[in-house]
Amino acid sequence: MRHHALEITLTRPLTPAELHQATRTMPLAANHDATHLLTLVHAKTPDKALNRLRHQIDGRLPIDVITTHYPDPDGKILLNIALPPATHAALQATADEAGQPLPVFLQLAVHRALARHSREEANRLDQAVQHLLAHTTAPHLLAAIGRALTHAPGAAPC
Repeated sequence: MRHHALEITLTRPLTPAELHQATRTMPLAANHDATHLLTLVHAKTPDKALNRLRHQIDGRLPIDVITTHYPDPDGKILLNIALPPATHAALQATADEAGQPLPVFLQLAVHRALARHSREEANRLDQAVQHLLAHTTAPHLLAAIGRALTHAPGAAPC
């Protein structure tokens, strides 16, 4: 059995008392504002680790989603989301209508949404660049982008 690094995204920041209580249950590392926690879970597979963690702490913390912290060999991050019963039933009915198991249906829906978002973002950037090019030359725009990137927070100094 291996240890799996899991990230817990919370619906709200934990109070210091809540964080202290949670760390007494299991080792947890919190980010600066206590809205994300990281832990290691001992399990055979990442999926089993997600389920084990959900069962251990569900109801004790305001959990939004639990994810694997590192991508699997296929580059995928696994999600564990607790859906309200009515939402689960509606999704199950839609998956049944599509003739797909619920996990497959959800995976395809997420992939479609991410692809759509990527296309929309690329189109938005293309339009913004075209607008900028209408008012300047390509060399000036490229120089301005270079300056912006080198002065961006976290950018390496020149």
